[in-house]
Amino acid sequence: MDRQLSDAELGELVEQATVDAHDDEEQLTGLYTMLAERLAVPFKTVVLGVEVIVKKVDLLPGSQIVAVCTRGRHRQAIGVLDLPLPDPAPEGAEWIEAYRHWAP
Repeated sequence: MDRQLSDAELGELVEQATVDAHDDEEQLTGLYTMLAERLAVPFKTVVLGVEVIVKKVDLLPGSQIVAVCTRGRHRQAIGVLDLPLPDPAPEGAEWIEAYRHWAP
């Protein structure tokens, strides 16, 4: 992502992901689907001062979207809302921003 998206642009992404959704759970599923399809993984980022590799995103049922991060043999799911993005951000990172815009 080369620039910060406006609230209107983020709203358009959310609308695109949730157009057929009837409730919050369906909206969450729509946003997860866009993230899973469009976020270029794997990518490296730093979490609490430690470099990790984001392998994929996953949806915790009825809860939140998480990034599955690895370092060596260790694996940890981190809420996408809390995930620091590298600079430059990976392709498709605008969907993380759209999720952050949508989330309460």
